[in-house]
Amino acid sequence: MNRILRVAQHEYIEAVKTKTFIVSVLMTPVLIGVIIFFTGRLSRDALGPRPPRTVAVTDLTGRLGDHLKAAFNQYNAAHPERRIVLELLPPESDLDALIARAKQRVRQGEWHAYAVMEADVMDGDGKVRLYTHSKRAADIDVSGTIERLLTQPVVDVRCALRDLSPTLLAEIRYVPVEQLAADVGPTSQDTRMSEIDQVIRMMIPFFFMFLMFMGIFGTGQQMLSSVIEEKSSRVIEMLLSALTPFQFMAGKILGLAAIGLTVITIWSVPAVLVLGLQGINLDLGVALPICFVIYYILGFLLFSSILAALGSICNTIKEAQSLMMPMSLILVLPMVAWFNIAQNPDAAFARILSYVPPISPMVMILRISASPHIAAMEVAATILLLAAAVPVAMWMAAKVFRTGVFMYGKRPALREVLRWVREK
Repeated sequence: MNRILRVAQHEYIEAVKTKTFIVSVLMTPVLIGVIIFFTGRLSRDALGPRPPRTVAVTDLTGRLGDHLKAAFNQYNAAHPERRIVLELLPPESDLDALIARAKQRVRQGEWHAYAVMEADVMDGDGKVRLYTHSKRAADIDVSGTIERLLTQPVVDVRCALRDLSPTLLAEIRYVPVEQLAADVGPTSQDTRMSEIDQVIRMMIPFFFMFLMFMGIFGTGQQMLSSVIEEKSSRVIEMLLSALTPFQFMAGKILGLAAIGLTVITIWSVPAVLVLGLQGINLDLGVALPICFVIYYILGFLLFSSILAALGSICNTIKEAQSLMMPMSLILVLPMVAWFNIAQNPDAAFARILSYVPPISPMVMILRISASPHIAAMEVAATILLLAAAVPVAMWMAAKVFRTGVFMYGKRPALREVLRWVREK
């Protein structure tokens, strides 16, 4: 055990004291902050100036022209840098020919869109036919605005025909909602929840899952590269003259696990402190950090054991990358489905993924941070499953490692690797 700890200590110190480690650990939060800043800036710039868009309209009712002009003028007065120009086309006896010519002008880019207000649209039986060219990403919001400008006059006229006040109808339909957070304790008080608070609370599950992913996958990959580098340089042969393969592998795993915990602590603690200084109470409790550490350690031991075995049978990083692809796709699954899992932490899909050992840590920490009502029995069951899978994975990895690190040249086939595992 003493030799394992000495290997772990050496692995940790050699990695932490390098300038690359210090710069990467410190620069990652800075880069994330810069990305968030520029994303917010781009969101504000999205409402900046834009060339005018022209919309041609043929009103078959004969009664919507003035209402359409008023709606477009009101919008343009409020958005002078993002104007939408209305061009009314009188109906013709050959409506199909008119529509064909109008569609051609839309395709040529003269008009952004062309709309036909059907004659019975006022009665609720007709519709507004809107012809647009293939929508570009930059014009998605324009299309939505045009639809509102075309339909609101129809609603106003419908209300007038039924002796209803559009203003009164809007007032009736509008119900203000003030969202408050009720802190129930010795003295109960309500705290106003801003949109920023809501966004941050929604992103908490992703934040913890991302930390878990970076700790397990990001740090774990160092095991793969380290083993391959030491194997190709023949340094590993000198080390194994004083250590058993299991002691060497276990020491590297423990050292890298400590590095991952260091990185996670450096990233998470300042983030929580900054949010606390901003007056945002994350209400993490005690159970969540404890569960995070347990799931991280078990998940890292499992994943890094697999990577140690993979690294021992590969001679180059290129070979290892081809073997890593299936594992990478499995680990990315929670990242892809995180929003659905966070919204439905008790769904059957989320529960099934919780019992798949390689991704169980990420899925469970995502579910626990999204909902405080995850059954304690389910948490205990997934931890026990991981705890049982870790020694099995390490035992199999050690079998492969002790033979693979001494083999050079052609990579062994899967059948041969399985034979190493079965050997006593």
